[in-house]
Amino acid sequence: MHTPHDPYVRVRGAREHNLQNVDVDIPRDVLVVFTGVSGSGKSSLAFGTVYAEAQRRYFESVAPYARRLIHQVGAPKVGEITGLPPAVSLQQRRAAPTSRSSVGTVTNLSNSLRMLFSRAGDYPAGAERLDSDAFSPNTATGACPECHGLGRVHRTSEELLVPDPSLSVRDGAIAAWPGAWQGKNLRDILDALGYDVDRPWRELPAEQREWILFTDEQPVVTVHPVRDADRIQRPYQGTYMSAHRYVMKTFSDSKSATLRAKAERFLSSAPCPACGGSRLRPEALAVTFAGRTIAELAALPLTDLAGHLVADGETARVLTDDLRSRIAPVLELGLGYLSLDRATPTLSAGELQRLRLATQLRSGLFGVVYVLDEPSAGLHPADTEALLTVLERLKAAGNSVFVVEHHLDVVRGADWLVDVGPLAGEHGGRVLHSGPVAELASVEESATARYLFDRSPVPVREVRTPSGQLKVGPVSRHNLRAVTAEFPLGVLTAVTGVSGSGKSTLIGEITEDLAGVGRLVSVDQRPIGRTPRSNLATYTGLFDVVRKEFAATKEARRRGFGVGRFSFNVSGGRCETCQGEGFVSVELLFLPSTYAPCPDCGGARYNPETLEVTYRGRNIAQVLDLTVESAAEFFADTPAVARSLRTLLDVSLGYLRLGQPATELSGGEAQRIKLASELQRGRRGHTLYLLDEPTTGLHPADVDVLMRQLHGLVDTGHTVIVVEHDMSVVAGADWVIDLGPGGGDKGGRIVAAGPPAAVARAEGSSTAAYLARALG
Repeated sequence: MHTPHDPYVRVRGAREHNLQNVDVDIPRDVLVVFTGVSGSGKSSLAFGTVYAEAQRRYFESVAPYARRLIHQVGAPKVGEITGLPPAVSLQQRRAAPTSRSSVGTVTNLSNSLRMLFSRAGDYPAGAERLDSDAFSPNTATGACPECHGLGRVHRTSEELLVPDPSLSVRDGAIAAWPGAWQGKNLRDILDALGYDVDRPWRELPAEQREWILFTDEQPVVTVHPVRDADRIQRPYQGTYMSAHRYVMKTFSDSKSATLRAKAERFLSSAPCPACGGSRLRPEALAVTFAGRTIAELAALPLTDLAGHLVADGETARVLTDDLRSRIAPVLELGLGYLSLDRATPTLSAGELQRLRLATQLRSGLFGVVYVLDEPSAGLHPADTEALLTVLERLKAAGNSVFVVEHHLDVVRGADWLVDVGPLAGEHGGRVLHSGPVAELASVEESATARYLFDRSPVPVREVRTPSGQLKVGPVSRHNLRAVTAEFPLGVLTAVTGVSGSGKSTLIGEITEDLAGVGRLVSVDQRPIGRTPRSNLATYTGLFDVVRKEFAATKEARRRGFGVGRFSFNVSGGRCETCQGEGFVSVELLFLPSTYAPCPDCGGARYNPETLEVTYRGRNIAQVLDLTVESAAEFFADTPAVARSLRTLLDVSLGYLRLGQPATELSGGEAQRIKLASELQRGRRGHTLYLLDEPTTGLHPADVDVLMRQLHGLVDTGHTVIVVEHDMSVVAGADWVIDLGPGGGDKGGRIVAAGPPAAVARAEGSSTAAYLARALG
């Protein structure tokens, strides 16, 4: 019988993605961990079903306007869910971060600090009190008028705009101008204005050079193009735009990342001379608290900031107490090394999620379900214990905490375990176990059980002999102070240390210019594309071969369909309603906009005529819907496709669909797709592979598969360097460089370097004890 206070969330008939009509009862008010290999369906159950249904009910409860939108957004494929409270989701998906977003804005700590300066700051004699908005670089009242609150100014110069002054304007002296006809057009206009476009740039008078590059005038002139023998061109009215104006306009207005990056090459960036990089107006910078400006306090690590908030006076005391209590959960999650002005784009996905988690601890909500996506991602084992304490506190406040997680220490700390599997994709999607953690031991087909209850040490590998040394440094950046590191070549090196100890900064200094590197391949976790147009098939180049196969079919030749017809990025074959995206954006006036399947093609991306052409009984949309594993069978006798698919299977991505949009992939999946693309290229000569936390988002079973690939690369003579928190990976490395001992100011030194067994015995290392445990 379902009482109003049913202690369980009861899911019946869940069929989202690969879930196979799943029925499961999940207790409320406890810490529940969802486990299973990558692609088994655990996220489809936790996020795609439980959270999606809670969100749908929220929409249902608001205005009729919002209800209409739900039909567009769609409901999760599930029979029914009972006993479901409201839900809050904390995913690792990155919102597109802007240069104005910072640690302070994500955590709302900036608001509290601004309030403190507005109400309790020390103002100069005679100055009037400022509103809290006047202390924000993101408002018109607070931003420095010179740099508009960005802290840096972008300038250009003749040397940047004209790199080779021996060329004439006609020969392309002004490198900053656009290419193709637009650039020719500007040269013709300049010619019509009476300037000599055939004389070397350096021979033109200084005032002419100044006007051509920097004028703000935009004169209109009649251009008579030079007549080519084969085509007649009529005179036209052309408007002149100086190189400086073109570069600044492109840099500030262009939506194209490529064009913006090109424009940036002709700009030099420097701290704003008016505000010194602090981003604020002089009036705001004249106010201090405890002897410091708001910009100086925002630049301190949070651990130090908490110590500077000493107040006299009742108002100041109330505000500083509030600020300190908001900073406390951020420190507890091991993020005390961050400062409020640290830009969001420079944070890892794990850091960003933990900041959001810290904010939730202060929100005072109770009776909700928190659905978290791998909160331990990017966490050193020493920080994982703090994370468990925080999850316990969310639970103690009267909430249910549902966590999708691979980290075995977090799994062991759960009250209840839902294990999904046994394998990925169509071989998964079943609940193998829902109950206390200890009872999973008797579930034979569970991959999680094998790792969770196996306490045997990592088998000791023979440490390889390096073929040489790579010297990096001395590096002084972020918290590294003149650090020099030596990386052995021809072996697998793991770089370890707590969050913020300087690992990514150190490996970021490895470039192709260093002696001994050869070819450098950096495989990071950035998305492989920012829109649903970019997907697995397009990124790996697989799609080009598939389209050729379709264009070569009898039916396509009969209809005159070329390769382009089977692309969803150009008009012709695609559905024009959604422009080949398969989705339309639905604007929710009071919430972030969301995507819904296209009403015309239902998500297929193509128009009906294109879908009538089939290859081996499937149309192009059905082929894009195949998983990598199914596609490997389907294309077994097409060598170019089969090779691509085999490398994706080698890095445990058999469960992904070929057309899966880049926006749906986790950072770990994006990184493994890049690795697979790299593995399928013929490898010539020595290559150095750099990977930043490649095991993020991977089940221990998948980690084993990935490590076999990386060890394979080393065995064929290459060098692999990984930044890693997974001690089973570190234990299997040939060499370890441990940074620390803490994060931020307390880190930035090499604490130990040597084979894993030696580092496990190092004094003063935060990693040593955990590595020793993995080595047994």
